[in-house]
Amino acid sequence: MDKNKLAYSEGWISIIVNTVLFGLKYWAGIVSGSVALISDAWHSLSDSISSVGIIIGTKISSKPPDEKHPFGHGRAELITSILIGVLLAVVAYNFFLESIESIKNHKKAVFGTLSIIVLTVSIIMKELSAQYAFYTARKTGFLSLKADGWHHRSDAITSVLILAGIFINPYFPMIDGILGIIVSLFILQTAYSIIKESSSAILGESCSEEFIDKIKKVAGDSAGFDVGIHHIHSHNYGNHKEVTFHINLSGNMTVEEAHNIADNIEKDVKKELDITATVHIDAK
Repeated sequence: MDKNKLAYSEGWISIIVNTVLFGLKYWAGIVSGSVALISDAWHSLSDSISSVGIIIGTKISSKPPDEKHPFGHGRAELITSILIGVLLAVVAYNFFLESIESIKNHKKAVFGTLSIIVLTVSIIMKELSAQYAFYTARKTGFLSLKADGWHHRSDAITSVLILAGIFINPYFPMIDGILGIIVSLFILQTAYSIIKESSSAILGESCSEEFIDKIKKVAGDSAGFDVGIHHIHSHNYGNHKEVTFHINLSGNMTVEEAHNIADNIEKDVKKELDITATVHIDAK
């Protein structure tokens, strides 16, 4: 299965699961009068909306390069990640306000067996969804899928907190509003992490030592000797990456010999690391 198909499958599965969970949680929230449970229901629905964004972002990012976008449309996937983060932040803000109102008004929730069953099902389904999203993120390298995985994971954790609150509620009625605040702060932290990582990728990041070592190894193995790599710069375009670097070759080589070495290095970097390389030759 190719990268785009994996992203589509994660998106559609997420939409179906989260829409069902939204309905169940909202129903249980209305029955119990729990602001935390209703907030968690909207959190699940926001997962569905973000998954729609993933499908649209994947569709756009898969478009080939054109005259206006010579490096393709891959960064649409990174923009999608940022939008998911912003959506999470908005959800967190609304949950926070609702939870404060719940505490101020001394609103009490009355939980029953329905709430316990719904939350248990939600925890299981959301963690399974998170695991699948992280799996597809590892296979594709798409940050939007990783963001969606954390979206699922945050929903599972909030459901665990609310489930724990159900058993505390009879002894401490304000726990529902307090848990709502905790849930909102957790979601806000997740949103911040997603936006920070995706924004950093768009702005451009320095190469890690691990990445530099990989490039040096592939280049050295390809040329058969140390080519003195320097000036390494990586460029993240979402669904594909490019790297540029300089190599040192003997000034006694012919242009053809130097070109063949550089050409082979570029091909091997693509083959071994799935990264498009552009090599500049320096004479030593």
